Amino acid sequence: MIDVDLSQPPFSFLSEEGRDRVRNGIDLAYFDRDEIILETGQPGEYVFLIHKGEVAELDTTLPGARERIGHYTAGDLFGAISILNGKSRYRFRAEQECLCYLMPKALFLQLCDDYPAFAEFFRQTLAHKARLLTEQRAEGGVTMAGFMLAKVSECMRPPLCMGAETTIAEAVARLHESHADSLLVEGDSGAGMVTKTDLLEALVLQERDKESSLQQIAHFELVTVRPDQYLFEVLVMMTRFKVERVVVMERGEEQAPPIGVVELTDVLSYFSSRSYVVSLQVEQADSLEALFRASRRTPELVKALMAQGVKLRFAMGLLAALNGRIMSKAWGFLIDERYHQQSCLMVMGSEGRGEQILKTDQDNGLILADGLEWPGVEAQMQRLTDTLIELGYPPCPGNIMVSNPEWVGSVSQWRERIARWAAKRDGDSLMKLAIMLDSHAVAGNPALLDRVRQSLFEQCSRDELLLSYFARTALRFSTPLTLFGSLKKPQHGIDIKKGGIFPIVHGVRTMALERGIKPTSTLERLEALAADGRLEERVAENLAEALSLFTELRLKQQLERLDEDVASKSPDRVVVQQLSSLERDLLREALHIVKDFKQSLSQRYHLEYS
Repeated sequence: MIDVDLSQPPFSFLSEEGRDRVRNGIDLAYFDRDEIILETGQPGEYVFLIHKGEVAELDTTLPGARERIGHYTAGDLFGAISILNGKSRYRFRAEQECLCYLMPKALFLQLCDDYPAFAEFFRQTLAHKARLLTEQRAEGGVTMAGFMLAKVSECMRPPLCMGAETTIAEAVARLHESHADSLLVEGDSGAGMVTKTDLLEALVLQERDKESSLQQIAHFELVTVRPDQYLFEVLVMMTRFKVERVVVMERGEEQAPPIGVVELTDVLSYFSSRSYVVSLQVEQADSLEALFRASRRTPELVKALMAQGVKLRFAMGLLAALNGRIMSKAWGFLIDERYHQQSCLMVMGSEGRGEQILKTDQDNGLILADGLEWPGVEAQMQRLTDTLIELGYPPCPGNIMVSNPEWVGSVSQWRERIARWAAKRDGDSLMKLAIMLDSHAVAGNPALLDRVRQSLFEQCSRDELLLSYFARTALRFSTPLTLFGSLKKPQHGIDIKKGGIFPIVHGVRTMALERGIKPTSTLERLEALAADGRLEERVAENLAEALSLFTELRLKQQLERLDEDVASKSPDRVVVQQLSSLERDLLREALHIVKDFKQSLSQRYHLEYS
């Protein structure tokens, strides 16, 4: 029996008995430098698992400078597709002296028959392989199946319904009898909701008679969900809409009676991890000191989400909503309420796109209603900046913050700035346009930001020359692949933000600007571009999965350095040598997707790219 490490996919999909069959059935073969291991068109007879050395994958139909399309090193395997397809599409050549384990075709096909998950691995897209990696990382036996896949139907409680003419006295008695905190009111135009707090305020603060009807105090603008939605989505919605209850409606039946209610306390109890109480602590914070305490726990929440194998998109959604609520609460504590409807606090950059998990530098600005007089606004914005620093959001090195008067202005002033930036088209102006394009309201009146962003689209979306200048930045950084298509492996690591994340984010941002797409999230922009026909659905999905992979690899390194308290190392660098074989394979495939995307951007916006 040959002793070989079979702990990584696809061998992890075999039972121990299956792995023993592999160890008993493989041989070790030597290949000299430049030796052809598998030729184009040759029938596949073996699956090759590299023990030592490097192997190049060559497309012989391409010119010599471009024929190398893949590169394999120790722990990688190749040849399986040649067996499944009947012959090899590409040539595989030893780049140096190589030792490879050889699994015979008969054994491989038998394992495929006996272990469907093993067979499926070789037919999967980048999206499927990335999901395997996520589940593989889940710790303590808790995976997406047990955590992310919980549905609303598993956590909702039966609705407590009463007629619109029910009196406050009757409602109080019913709530007391049912030990409930809220009830639904059956109105003429649909259901409304009344909570214990609503009843208390009606009786004490509004001095209503206890015989008053619920129709007069019910809230008829409800946040609704479907029973088949993920419970984790509900937690994100509750945080974003600042509510503690959502109403469950049957899919596609808006006028049908509600079938359930989900309360925040139920959701948090369901997840049964103290980390998830961070959302509740933020909501319950009644002072800046309490908000500071809750905000300091967000790294703990990030670690818990990653440890449980939560899909990155949901984790980003929750953290973006949570960061927005922290900033909104701070705004509420510091800013006089009379200015709330006449101003809008916006966040930009990765925070505006909802793509930052760990807290990052502040990128924020303030929009004021035209004609608003706000004495002392500069001093209050400086205090807000200082408070956000205390909450864990470091100052922006570029001074893009509300404490900088250049990032505060009325709607008219912002429109003038956008017109000026669009006309200048220099690097600084294009950067500011990109920042504004990603802006998202977190406090105050979001309608003010909507007006400003609408001006941005009107000013820029049809300007072909501006779009060309704007898109060029996506090609600014080289893709960290060698001339031969393999991963670069510098000892200090590759900059995954410059080489992978930024080209996707900015390229998609450019296309969204051109098409007038309003969402700020890159993933939502990709979906919109696919729906619009601007991107093929397959391309949009691959770009989304590549972006998620880059972000997760970057986050993994950031969390490790957070634990080690290593401040000197760049948080954006991923050391290839420290990745597993599957991670290297995914990273290489994802970077080739980026390379192809940059080529398409070059063609669409008439840029020089090689």
